[in-house]
Amino acid sequence: MDHELAVKVRGLSVSYGSTPVLVDVGLTVPVGSGVCITGENGIGKSTLLRCIASLQRPDAGEIEVFGGPPGSTPEFWRAVATTVEPPTWYPGLTAREHAELVCRAHGLDAAEAGVDEALDRFGIGTHADANPPSMSSGQKQRLTLALALLRPSRLLILDEPEQRLDPEGRATVAAMLAAYRKDGGTVLMASHDDAFAAAAGAVVTGMADLVTA
Repeated sequence: MDHELAVKVRGLSVSYGSTPVLVDVGLTVPVGSGVCITGENGIGKSTLLRCIASLQRPDAGEIEVFGGPPGSTPEFWRAVATTVEPPTWYPGLTAREHAELVCRAHGLDAAEAGVDEALDRFGIGTHADANPPSMSSGQKQRLTLALALLRPSRLLILDEPEQRLDPEGRATVAAMLAAYRKDGGTVLMASHDDAFAAAAGAVVTGMADLVTA
């Protein structure tokens, strides 16, 4: 096992029907690093992240996250936070209550975790009492990222976190990801914004460079 690696992927292949999406892909992400995968839409970035996040089973290949198969233990889900899939919004709960629920699920006191401060940092403090479905797409994106960063984790797997954010929002999120890494966390994301990735301290890697065949 590679304890110094947060993620190790070898020979990963995924097809949808007869259409190959990933063919013999390899990737290593050292603990404490940031890696940003770039490439055109439909090239397989989200599929790769879904497999690493244990949300999709590959056709072939091996994946290790912190030395073990993804999704195999409760420790995996405590260590990994992801925005690869759209969040589930619970009817009747406000944005603040969603954040408080995340805190309780991870054994945190909502006040000590700084729920209101987190919402303020993401520019949605004034919408704390709104129901998420009523929020704009950009506000929902900010809330999704706030929830992912509010809970304890060792690895963030983010699919285009800059989507639907204005320049100020992108700068804010990039700074938070850089701070997360400075505190020892690891970031793996897909993005179309190289400047955003650089501000987050992530090394940009094209999908084409991950093919090992």
